[in-house]
Amino acid sequence: MFSAFVRNFLGHAPSWYKWAVTACLIVNPFVLWAFGPTFAGWCVVAEFIVTLAMALKCYPLQPGGLLAIETVIMGLTDSASVYHEVSGALPVILLLIFMVAGIFFLKDLLLFAFSKILLSIRSQTVLALLFCSTAALLSAFLDALTVVAVVMTVGTGFYEVYHKVASGRLNDAEHDFSVDTYVEELHRNDLDAFRAFLRGLMMHAAIGTALGGVTTMVGEPQNLLIASQADWNFGQFFMRMAPASLSVLAVGLLVCVVVDRARWFGYGTPLPHSVRKVLRDFHVAELAKYSARERAMLWVQVTAAGLLVLGLGFHVAEVGLVGLAIIVLATAFNGVTDEQRIGKAFEAALPFTALLVVFFVIVAAIHDQHLFEPVIEHVLALQGRAQIAMLYVANGVLSSISDNVFVATIYIREVKVALLQGTVNREQFEQLAVAVNVGTNIPSVATPNGQAAFLFLLTSALAPLIRLSYGRMLWMALPYTITLSLAGLLAVVYWV
Repeated sequence: MFSAFVRNFLGHAPSWYKWAVTACLIVNPFVLWAFGPTFAGWCVVAEFIVTLAMALKCYPLQPGGLLAIETVIMGLTDSASVYHEVSGALPVILLLIFMVAGIFFLKDLLLFAFSKILLSIRSQTVLALLFCSTAALLSAFLDALTVVAVVMTVGTGFYEVYHKVASGRLNDAEHDFSVDTYVEELHRNDLDAFRAFLRGLMMHAAIGTALGGVTTMVGEPQNLLIASQADWNFGQFFMRMAPASLSVLAVGLLVCVVVDRARWFGYGTPLPHSVRKVLRDFHVAELAKYSARERAMLWVQVTAAGLLVLGLGFHVAEVGLVGLAIIVLATAFNGVTDEQRIGKAFEAALPFTALLVVFFVIVAAIHDQHLFEPVIEHVLALQGRAQIAMLYVANGVLSSISDNVFVATIYIREVKVALLQGTVNREQFEQLAVAVNVGTNIPSVATPNGQAAFLFLLTSALAPLIRLSYGRMLWMALPYTITLSLAGLLAVVYWV
């Protein structure tokens, strides 16, 4: 029975990983007893980050969830604090549940549109720049998770089309896209190159969401909070951030071109000719099959997509509720009425939604144990440009290991208290607010756990298909992390 329990624990994860998780769970209470809650809290944070890094070995929900349960049992946080964090993140949770599912029902339209783009643009660099800049533009007005969901849907669709052809199983109703057993030898090198091609596009687009998200008050959740604390409207927020946000955007697009043309850090792999031919043949075949009913379904999706953009652009409701409306419209008018087909749309987002709730247990522990407070006190004790620089750096570092919305919430409230107490004047406050916004949005691209959109990509079904691991994301983000972080630092210190 013991060996059976060992085999069942964490399923197919490597034995060394199972023992590492078990060791952490056993040692943590002793660390708490010997070194106190602050040190134990940092240990739990580090262990949780490792579970994210090992996402391709084992989905982080299970090991991370065990750590979260133990964190509550050890008293580093409690259920009330966890519920407070989760309830504060309800808009993000609704977004994940309903918006990602809504994008699923626009899949045919997205594949149609992006197939046209992919097949008409031959230059790999132009394609990379297009994905990065388009993601940036959309993320300035839409949520980054929504933009990443769109790009992932497109990438998954392209991968599935080619993988079926490469496996010689085009006519099979069911096909396991995670297994290369049936991939013909002739296609194996092209499949690897196609994976590298998709990895580059996905990462360029993910970085683009950060570049665009920092520019407007609706680009990221923390932007709205910062704008409300500073009493800025949409135009004021944009103009106050412009010296830093537009500088970072220009640097980001330049880096996109450079790394893609030089084929550095895993970027720049061109779309193989055989894959392009398969995708073109599939696109032509799909167009030939379009009956009046298929065309009507496509127009319904076009209308739903238009309403989605308008609904998000004018913020008629929370993003998740707009997504629910899209689900209703896209299914009702396209004849999708059976529970099984509707339920399939929710498969992609619900595991990540559960993981996000687990993550908020760790965030609650960080808050309850005041793990960031020494850093905050040190930063606010500084003066002038040194204070702005340190605030930016502190936000960047902490956002890379924690939730950037949580970090921004803590820092902007402390800065607002300093303003109300007369510690800083209004001009200093606005400079510090810019530093908080840019610091939480830009350096956090360094790690997948720094931004929800990056974590969503890492833990998605697409990531293992294209071999996008935690380590590879760190490596591919590195040129952006260094250049964008430096550009942001110089901008907030000298130009804001």
